[in-house]
Amino acid sequence: MAEDKIYPFEEALEKLSALVGKMESGDLTLEESLKIFEEGIKLSKDCQNALNDAEKKVQALLLEEDQVNALDS
Repeated sequence: MAEDKIYPFEEALEKLSALVGKMESGDLTLEESLKIFEEGIKLSKDCQNALNDAEKKVQALLLEEDQVNALDS
């Protein structure tokens, strides 16, 4: 089973890239491939969640900026 740890975005992306490299090598057993695939799916979800969170923060900041600009007008 894949680890339950959530990594920072950059670290998760780096680990995901390393897993892809391992799978592309073709030197893994089916069991190893499945384990790595499972871990890769989790890392991919972690990265997507981090990107979604960042997008929400950017949208909130832009909305806040728009509201401040509207008050200044």
